[in-house]
Amino acid sequence: WPKRVCPTGVFLVDLKKNELKLRPTAFTHESCYLPPLRHPAVTSFPDSPGGEVNQYLIHGGKTPNNELSHKLYVMSIVASANKKSLLCCSEKDLVGDIPEARYGHSMNVVHSRGKSAVVLFGGRSYIPLNQRTTENWNSVTDCQPLVYLIDLQFGCSTAYTIQEIQDGLSFHISVSRNDTVYIIGGHTLESNLRSSNIYKIKVDLPLGSPAITCTVLKSCLSVSSAIMTHNCPDEFLIVGGYESDSQKRMTCNKVSISNDTIDIQEMETPEWTGDVKHSKTWFGADMGHGVVLFGIPGDNKNNNSDANFFFYILNLGGEEDLLQSCSQGSLEEQEDSMPLEDSEEFTFSADGTFDDDAYNEDDEEDESETGYWITCCIGCDLNVNTWVPYYSTELNKPAMIYCSSDGGHW
Repeated sequence: WPKRVCPTGVFLVDLKKNELKLRPTAFTHESCYLPPLRHPAVTSFPDSPGGEVNQYLIHGGKTPNNELSHKLYVMSIVASANKKSLLCCSEKDLVGDIPEARYGHSMNVVHSRGKSAVVLFGGRSYIPLNQRTTENWNSVTDCQPLVYLIDLQFGCSTAYTIQEIQDGLSFHISVSRNDTVYIIGGHTLESNLRSSNIYKIKVDLPLGSPAITCTVLKSCLSVSSAIMTHNCPDEFLIVGGYESDSQKRMTCNKVSISNDTIDIQEMETPEWTGDVKHSKTWFGADMGHGVVLFGIPGDNKNNNSDANFFFYILNLGGEEDLLQSCSQGSLEEQEDSMPLEDSEEFTFSADGTFDDDAYNEDDEEDESETGYWITCCIGCDLNVNTWVPYYSTELNKPAMIYCSSDGGHW
């Protein structure tokens, strides 16, 4: 990890010559606090179908206190004078049928009749408070199989009951094309099954009330926690995931979408290394243009959380080598890392580019000499002796703290 660990868990990813570096990022002064979240639903919000991405939406996920978030964050990239990328994050208030706190779900943006909406589906949540005891306090259950349609402009959320979807799903694949969202695979806790159905959810956004229809298609895919990457607007690739709790899925598939049909074909399987074949878990995410970054624990025998992680680049959309290993730039903070769970997610965006002069790790101050706390301004009113951390991880990690002086800043 970089010398100064990012308190929100949001990093800029730089991959050059098979070397992986994570760069800490900064937020604008008017940004809200974005806690580190595990398994949230993340999607990009383009201006139009296939248009430029200007915002990212983040919903739900687990906080460091093992609580589930119900909040919806809107994040955008802001240019700065010193070439460093700044993020602006704001919390979006919802009204109407507000989705309960959850993780392992999906969000997609659909476009219909010149309007846009967000489709939220699936996930897991804790059992209701009135059913929780000391023994089952952290037990989770499938969320109700409702489809939420969110108008991002006004913050209106409406829940729809879909007759064709009877079971809750989590860690499924979701992909949107124009006014349609395809839900593929996913795991149901109650039956411990991975669905082989494809739910084709079509959204119509007329001047009046929206309409949602669902068509159930059969497929050969029965998988959870798989990674999806776009090869072109009408074609995407699926790699990784699990066929069962103890069996990784080692095949890759190409999925082509036309107006009314979806075609799934098995494609060339990479020459997996021995480490990849024998690892019990793996995790990763789409890096765009048919490229996937995934990692495995370095010590597969005991799954020790202190072990190193091996990272690989899988290029399914180009002419380069299909599978390449890459090294981490730094592991200085690794002893404080949380152990990874099944379905641990990375979320990357390949839309931006890095300037060689944008960031130099050597420019960072040595915190062993300067200390943890700094005075942010002359009139800073933060009393470090009475400040109480909101998240347990802030006891030994940098935290975003709001100072109300000088117009307010973090």
